[in-house]
Amino acid sequence: MAHDLQADGRVHCVVIGCRRADGRFLMVRRSRHVPLPRKVCFPGGGICLGESQESACIREVMEELGVAVTPVKAVWWHDLEGTNIKLYGWLATLETTDFHPEPSEIEEVLWLSREEALAHPDGLPTNEPFIDALEASLKSLRNSGIRED
Repeated sequence: MAHDLQADGRVHCVVIGCRRADGRFLMVRRSRHVPLPRKVCFPGGGICLGESQESACIREVMEELGVAVTPVKAVWWHDLEGTNIKLYGWLATLETTDFHPEPSEIEEVLWLSREEALAHPDGLPTNEPFIDALEASLKSLRNSGIRED
């Protein structure tokens, strides 16, 4: 699927980070039908022209996993080296865990600890800096008295 080029000539994408009370992160194994087949990463996808990052987070999680999320805040961004893709990472809360993965996009739903995610042989290199940003943001929210889950 081709993604929209934004005003800067790049493809903008969101990745969504949700963490359970036990510290595990919602991650997915991509299907064999999409770019980076069978890799383990955070759910997400392309931002459409005129769409906000928050709306893209909500839409992508609904399309891929059939569940609703509430975006909390942007915590990270990354220019993918050697591509025209810019990733924006968002902390979000899940409204339910009754997943209905779209098989053309998602092969498996995973709940991984930081250690499991970083050691996973099929993990993407961007997982670590995004987890770092998520954890820093969650710590900041806790320190300010805001509930994280």
